[in-house]
Amino acid sequence: MNMESDPMAHPFKPVDFKRIRTYSLIERNSKVETEQFARTYSKGSTFSAFFSSLPDMLAGKEIREVVAAVSGAATQGKTVLFGMGAHVIKVGLNPIVIDLMERGVISAVATNGAGIIHDLEVAMAGKTSEDVGVSLSNGTFGMVRETGDFLNRVVREKSGGLGQRVGEAILTERLPYRDLSILATGARLKIPVTVHVAFGTDIVHMHPAFDPERTGRATYTDFETFVAVMATLEGGVYLNVGSAVILPEVFLKALAIVRNLGYPVKRFTTVNMDFIRHYRPMTNVVVRPTADGGRGYALVGHHEIMLPLLAAGIIEALGS
Repeated sequence: MNMESDPMAHPFKPVDFKRIRTYSLIERNSKVETEQFARTYSKGSTFSAFFSSLPDMLAGKEIREVVAAVSGAATQGKTVLFGMGAHVIKVGLNPIVIDLMERGVISAVATNGAGIIHDLEVAMAGKTSEDVGVSLSNGTFGMVRETGDFLNRVVREKSGGLGQRVGEAILTERLPYRDLSILATGARLKIPVTVHVAFGTDIVHMHPAFDPERTGRATYTDFETFVAVMATLEGGVYLNVGSAVILPEVFLKALAIVRNLGYPVKRFTTVNMDFIRHYRPMTNVVVRPTADGGRGYALVGHHEIMLPLLAAGIIEALGS
């Protein structure tokens, strides 16, 4: 049958592939070159050698750039603000954060309401994080006595920001594991540790002695301190580690305030570290705040691996 006369045939005719033009691989711009490849590890080598052996592309390149940004800011006396969710504490990373505070790398710490709970329980008992599945079933979830009593008493009896109140109380009452408390370290080193509470999210809000008015005043004082730290962020670094909602929102509002007041906070580095890329941290931390001249990074991975790796890189970059 003649296809041209077939009323059911489509009107498109094959193009001539033999007319396609090609060009040389050597002349082509390529995103990957052998100079960027990873180098193999030698037994007994140093951490510095391992870190520099990572492939010079994607996250391998970006983690080195983050190390350079943080170590550079610390060396130049710029602000390094470390925002963290409570998960950082629950995976055993207090010693890493405390070490960076003691080295003068971290200028200020911000956390959520769960952060003071887990940090206090570590300082008080050397353990934290209940089995929610079991305790929720039998009606005991969040009803531990000592944690609620301590935090609510501190809110009632002390003044100042919430983080400062709890940190000072951990020190003055000489809790047995106070050396592992980020809050106590902040109080000892005069490094602000701000706590940003969302009512109804923490176990102490269920406690009979909970004082919402005093808690609200204390956490708002911490927001004021956070804004004051944000006003000094030009040339510095903000790290958001493991907070998907609270701290990204607090960070964005604080940035809006300092820019509204005329502080020159435009060129700085932001870093979000979490298991996955959440919308809010990516938007509120990585993308929007750095659009006027800064740089935002998203490092994806387990905190218990990524944060020690990052800290070690920073320490090596700082040298002696």
